[in-house]
Amino acid sequence: MGRVYNFSAGPAVLPEDVLRECADEMLDYRGCGMSVMEMSHRSAMYQQIIDDAEADLRDLMGIPDNYEVLFLQGGASQQFTAVPMNICGLAVAHGKADYILTGMWAKKAYQEAARFIDAQVVASSADETFSYIPDCTGLAIRDDADYVYICENNTIYGTVYHELPNTKGKLLVSDVSSMFLSQPHDVEKYGVIYGGVQKNVGPAGLVISVIRKDLIPEGPVDGCPTMLNWRTQADAGSMYNTPNCWAIYVCGKVFKWLKGKGGLVEMQKLNAAKAQILYDFLDESELFKGTVRKQDRSLMNVPFVTGDAELDAEFVHESKAAGLENLKGHRSVGGMRASIYNAMPVEGVETLVAFMRDFEAKH
Repeated sequence: MGRVYNFSAGPAVLPEDVLRECADEMLDYRGCGMSVMEMSHRSAMYQQIIDDAEADLRDLMGIPDNYEVLFLQGGASQQFTAVPMNICGLAVAHGKADYILTGMWAKKAYQEAARFIDAQVVASSADETFSYIPDCTGLAIRDDADYVYICENNTIYGTVYHELPNTKGKLLVSDVSSMFLSQPHDVEKYGVIYGGVQKNVGPAGLVISVIRKDLIPEGPVDGCPTMLNWRTQADAGSMYNTPNCWAIYVCGKVFKWLKGKGGLVEMQKLNAAKAQILYDFLDESELFKGTVRKQDRSLMNVPFVTGDAELDAEFVHESKAAGLENLKGHRSVGGMRASIYNAMPVEGVETLVAFMRDFEAKH
């Protein structure tokens, strides 16, 4: 059986070295006679796995000691609720937050927050189908807003903030799911930075939240379920209940793989080079067109179209037969999308562009 080039937006491609290592340890993890999937999360062996994972993540991201790292279930979508409940549950909070809408996930986060707090939209790119990042230099942020919220890379629409918004001194909360660990982040610029790992870091079912410790409530919060309270999770070391042991284990291996590649600075260089190959072709193509304003293009997710829905469908069908998987665009926008995450090799992008050239020549 051969490997395909998997351009899925998530669950997505993982490093082959990591997959092989996981396979080698599937039946017997380091001589213990069992798989990590069978292991008690209360065992000393598993505690070492999660401790090592956190240490490597802190090293990769340069996470300061005054930030908590939580490995949580429920995916990024569960944090849509946890963020307003925890931050606006603090004694000093006003129960208000300002949201910038640049795609479906930011919109869903805003709609969820609005169920519990006074949430308002201060900027949006919905007027042009989220194909750009709005000007965030002079936003009408409220003086008593508790935080400003963004989705930093927009998986469906292929946009990214190349500069963080001017929050006028307010706390910044960022969902970085589809760009997580693809480039360095200055963690201290954020109050909370979190990401579902299934797009660029590991298997589905886990979200990693990096939270400034003063934003974690001291105890129970009115209306906030125990499982969503960051204090519950922090005090239990992410193990208030059984965590997603397998996903944490695989993520830990990806962290070591990234460190072996030179860390996030080197990954950003590689990701930029891969994206340039595809964007250069799109800019010169007479058939395919990128859908994102050039200055807002993501390095991770590249949507494109031919302008003909039937031709798009033919492209997706033929690309699959050529071993290029999951190029169909999100159901809400159509067209095509190539997600070229950390584990996508340069050869995969080059093969895609070669196929696109051949397809263009035929049509």
